[in-house]
Amino acid sequence: DAAIHRQWIASMGRRTALAHLSHLVCELYKRLEVVHLAAKGGFDLPLSQAVLADVLGLSTVHVNRLIAELRQMGVLTWAQGRIGILDWDRLAALAEFDPAYLRLHREPV
Repeated sequence: DAAIHRQWIASMGRRTALAHLSHLVCELYKRLEVVHLAAKGGFDLPLSQAVLADVLGLSTVHVNRLIAELRQMGVLTWAQGRIGILDWDRLAALAEFDPAYLRLHREPV
């Protein structure tokens, strides 16, 4: 839990808004992948841009522009509550994302 808190603090304080949103998308994808809710390079995210803006500490307009920028970069698609990841490596690089902090793949006890 402490590692997750550190990542969120870093997102709020040190990452650009684009990196913060990218990091959130990466984290959600990895978490959903483990429970088989992310498939074929995408996942459902039935949240409005207003809710995302609140989560990220940004304005709705800013979130809308960031999503448009990620689309234009060819990194992802985002339509009707579904995110499609077109270029994982580039998205993870933008976010400076390393999933190790999530500890999603634990050894059986």
